[in-house]
Amino acid sequence: MSEPEPDQGRHDADPASTSCNHASRFHAFVLAFALSLVPLAGTAATPGLPAPLSESDFIAFDPEQAALGRFLFYDKILSGNQNISCGTCHHHDHASSDGLSLGIGEGGNGVGPLRTAGEGRDRIRRRIARNSSGLWNLGHKGVDVLFHDGRLSPSPLYGNGFNSPAEEWLPGGLDSLLAAQALLPLASAAEMAGDPGENEIAGAVVDRIDKGWPVLAKRVRTIPEYGEMFVAAFDHVERPEDVSIVEIANAIAAFIGTEFRNHDSPFDRHLAGDATALDPAERRGMELFFGEAGCSGCHSGPLLSDQSFHALGLPAFGPGRKRMWDPMPRDVGRMGESDDLQDAYRFRTPFLRNVALTAPYGHNGAMPTLEDMVRHHLDPAAGRARWTPAMASLPPAPWLADIDFVIQSDVLEMARQERALDIALPPLSDTDVQELVAFLNALTGETADRRPLGRPEHVPSGLPVD
Repeated sequence: MSEPEPDQGRHDADPASTSCNHASRFHAFVLAFALSLVPLAGTAATPGLPAPLSESDFIAFDPEQAALGRFLFYDKILSGNQNISCGTCHHHDHASSDGLSLGIGEGGNGVGPLRTAGEGRDRIRRRIARNSSGLWNLGHKGVDVLFHDGRLSPSPLYGNGFNSPAEEWLPGGLDSLLAAQALLPLASAAEMAGDPGENEIAGAVVDRIDKGWPVLAKRVRTIPEYGEMFVAAFDHVERPEDVSIVEIANAIAAFIGTEFRNHDSPFDRHLAGDATALDPAERRGMELFFGEAGCSGCHSGPLLSDQSFHALGLPAFGPGRKRMWDPMPRDVGRMGESDDLQDAYRFRTPFLRNVALTAPYGHNGAMPTLEDMVRHHLDPAAGRARWTPAMASLPPAPWLADIDFVIQSDVLEMARQERALDIALPPLSDTDVQELVAFLNALTGETADRRPLGRPEHVPSGLPVD
């Protein structure tokens, strides 16, 4: 704040006038000082806003390991049949997702919404049970649960630092939740491993979830370029023979945790004090989101998620991530992990930064647009009633057609899912909905489409890159 200019030519002024003048200047000074203590417009005017994100909020991954992880992320050598990579379903061109309701995993061809279900003996045998989530900001230190049903979380339970489907068979030495997550798709038949009889990984995984990982590690470390990169990137790796699946997972995690870190959206600028960052519709949408619309009841905290589990009553379809003894292709959500009936049909609250880039929405990608998803939150019964199978983004697979929507013919199961609802939001006008959508779009980072490393043109295995 600049100092008041000195009075010039006022020495002969009336004492009373001079006293008033001094008082006016004093009052002006007090007012200016008081205003200087008020945060910039928007940072405190809306209750419940999170603090701005900073680099210190994220895990500091090693850049050399991240560069190595970039190749591994896009290298199909980590799949059983060497025909799919992590990047196939979490592609740069599709904002770290795939644009499908339910993914096409091992056996498919292409990427994104144009991916096909394959043909002949190599065609897919099942769809991926759930929507492929975006990878944005998963390196944040506050992330403590992953997957739609929360089946991966930090825990001392098994002595390896994590509670995961691999239980005690998950190896020790994984540096982060992201590293633990990177291992699980490698052991999934539908995602990357393939089916027994097709390759050595699939056969090993049937025996035990961890049996395929050493085979994959050997595949990678025996490629000279990879061996050299691991020796250079990891201090404890003195020769390629030292490389295990742990180093592979830690490298992939370093890539994901740095490559998809992004918090330069208009909303982020607003949190940092830029009163002009949001236009009027976006600002009103933010006020609704954190106010009367009730969105922040679940979408709270630095990543706009409470990382808890809620039932939204979304339309059901697909194979479902059903339990081994479940006789129907349904998805019971969190209950599949906890075995607690109270968790039935509940799914983890998604993180929202860059949400506009990762349609479709919901654990099964039922809602094609943000507006559809917002309206479903407001009235789940109406959302289910107006939903049609055509709204699902499912690449054709005629041999799976009888399975895709069969669950909707189970009247009792549909009634159970309709009753399992954790949301009861106030009614909003069409204008309110549009303003909420405008705010959700304002969560898109300005540099979201310009990632620091990007997709490699080639990988050390020589296999094609999607």
